[in-house]
Amino acid sequence: MFVALALVASLLTPAQGATDLTVPGTGLTVPGASLTVPGAEHTISARLDDLTTAGTVGTGHTDPADWAGLHSAATVNPTGVPGVQIDGYFPDTSATNTNHGWNHDSQFVIRLPENWNGGLVVTGTPGNREQYANDFTISDWVLSKGYAFAATDKGNTGLEFYADGRRPGDAIAEWNERVTQLTVAAKAVVRQRYGRQPRRTFMAGISNGGYLVRWQLENRGWLYDGGVDWEGTLWRVKGDNLLNFLPQALKESPEQAGFAAGSEFLWPFHRQYYWELTQRLYQKELDPSYEGAPADYDYDARKPYAAVAKIALTGRITKPLITIHGTLDSLLPISRDSDVYAKMVGPHRPFHYHRVEGGNHLDSLVDLYPDKLKPMLPVFRDSFAELEGWVSP
Repeated sequence: MFVALALVASLLTPAQGATDLTVPGTGLTVPGASLTVPGAEHTISARLDDLTTAGTVGTGHTDPADWAGLHSAATVNPTGVPGVQIDGYFPDTSATNTNHGWNHDSQFVIRLPENWNGGLVVTGTPGNREQYANDFTISDWVLSKGYAFAATDKGNTGLEFYADGRRPGDAIAEWNERVTQLTVAAKAVVRQRYGRQPRRTFMAGISNGGYLVRWQLENRGWLYDGGVDWEGTLWRVKGDNLLNFLPQALKESPEQAGFAAGSEFLWPFHRQYYWELTQRLYQKELDPSYEGAPADYDYDARKPYAAVAKIALTGRITKPLITIHGTLDSLLPISRDSDVYAKMVGPHRPFHYHRVEGGNHLDSLVDLYPDKLKPMLPVFRDSFAELEGWVSP
């Protein structure tokens, strides 16, 4: 798939020329090959008949493995959005992302629809996935609404993401830096393509991507007009975070760890595939000297406070934020995550919070338990529309 993409991209050189891009309603023409991404070390551009996954799967401009398991099989997405896709990477020293055969981290994708609505949506990926992870859940839908779209791999990927950086916490801290970097660059690309800056710039993300939305609106709010946080991971120096509730779930009981009554049918799956693995990976990132079992980890005794302080949230958002979280989330229990974050934000900041009854961390599990679980993706789309109305000029 990516070999084919590389071959196509190799033809889109400035010497041979990509199809010129005419900005709707302005008469402005921009050569496709002349679009540059500030700060990028390498880019390739392609004019596509369809920027949604219905088209990009066939042309090799996405990777379905990146977004596997994040949506219900019953999901219906819009299609048929022509435009330009730019793939590339920023300078980086790590090499966990193998997309396109580049073996280079800090990869990104920028999509520019022909029929632009004046907006830009920026995302960071859930889990430790690569830059196409939000293509099915977020990109397809916002592109169909006319938004430009940009996503980053966060600067490190895979199960050994924690090996990046010199000190504990560096790998996760880089995620925030890479989102900021891409946001600034994507705004410049939008200006080149359409002749003006985006009228509205939103952030959106799932899980670790939701954490990135929170962090950006707390620390880089001037870059955005608002964001949708879909079950973001909570990091704070003292108090609830996954390094204290996941060991509790493993060693004591999920009930004591805050997992909701009614979610018991989901615990065996999450115990087998998520709780121990997630605890171990983030402990290696934030407290690498610990050598005991994940279930025995004692965050308050270990006190990896300096590392967590690099990535900690405060709740002090500066732009409108909508958080959505499922009450049956069995990876990040709502009582130890978004309920807590909502209290951190408080009543006097621009914040809407939607607790989704029957929602779980993974929409793919709705296919197995259709009578017990509610998909989160429709709630995300409703919340995005709510954000649009909230901050409309």
